Amino acid sequence: MTDLLYSEAEDDLRAAVRSLLADRCDAAAVLTRAESDTPYDPRLWASLATDMGLAGLLVPEKLGGQGATHREAAVVLEELGRSVAPAPYLTGAVVAAETLLGCATDDADAAVAELLGALASGRTVVVLAAPLSAAPSAELSGAVRADGSSLSGRITGVADAAAAKVLLVPAEDGLYAVETGAPGVTVESLTPLDLTRPLATVTLDGAPGRRLAGSAAAPVRRGLLAGAGLLASEQLGLAEWCLEEVVRYTRDRKQFNRPIGSFQALKHRMAQLWLEVVSARAAARNAADALAAGSEDAPLAVAVAQTYCSRVAVHAAEECVQLHGGIGMTWEHPAHLYLKRAKADSIALGAPGRHTVAVAELVGLPAPL
Repeated sequence: MTDLLYSEAEDDLRAAVRSLLADRCDAAAVLTRAESDTPYDPRLWASLATDMGLAGLLVPEKLGGQGATHREAAVVLEELGRSVAPAPYLTGAVVAAETLLGCATDDADAAVAELLGALASGRTVVVLAAPLSAAPSAELSGAVRADGSSLSGRITGVADAAAAKVLLVPAEDGLYAVETGAPGVTVESLTPLDLTRPLATVTLDGAPGRRLAGSAAAPVRRGLLAGAGLLASEQLGLAEWCLEEVVRYTRDRKQFNRPIGSFQALKHRMAQLWLEVVSARAAARNAADALAAGSEDAPLAVAVAQTYCSRVAVHAAEECVQLHGGIGMTWEHPAHLYLKRAKADSIALGAPGRHTVAVAELVGLPAPL
């Protein structure tokens, strides 16, 4: 039987990541960086990716990584979600890493192995050049044309492209690696809803690329599937923080000489939210475990997790803002960062409605209208 409980090693990993984020990525620091043109903290990323080795969790040891599983990566994402950390972990260490692993074979191409080693060490941030909204079943190769090793095309809404040194570009005849500093590559920042996960438009005009795979479909699907599954863990961490913060605030805030958390109407709302968060934890852990085990049911587990966890995260963030009253509506309080991240995550890697249709198709039931 599948064990979805956290292991001792996973608890230790959580404690280490939470301690680092509490020291380097508290609410005040995130708010300050969100107001700037550079939301990323290079020192924080170096500590996470290089010092702790988290960038290479999913990369096998023989390729320079940690050889861990999606369960450990899910724990990291829970903590990053709790602090809405502006770090390219989901897009780089999960989606890009899994996409590259989908290119590797027994006689793995040297270019793929080299990129995986650079990614795992934290020296290089690698990002899949795909819209953040792309679901695992999306067809992406039509946006870029290849003329030999020269690429041309335009991809909008690419998350963390501004932090990337290498882009994985799906093209008509395969998957290519393109350096962002190469001639013919333009990365134009957009104004996103979620200021902690910047978006950009990537334009390629005769940009040089290294071909990594003869077909982009399978590697990209693998990367997006893992990303969607582990995004549920980020949403879980976000929802847990919102619930805990609401409970703390309503216990301390008094009205009519009583804590407002003692009012029955608010108790019911928080109890309902607790039930949703507990269910979201089960769904997110099931998706991470299915991915870790390479289960044939992984697509179903991922679709279920995204269908449910997206809505729970948004509901938790909305309740966090509303139950904080006036202070929850201010820029100074971090509640708005969680609401924006939850809203942006709800359409990332496939909207809940799309995943609901996928669930119906996978189990052979009519899709909801």
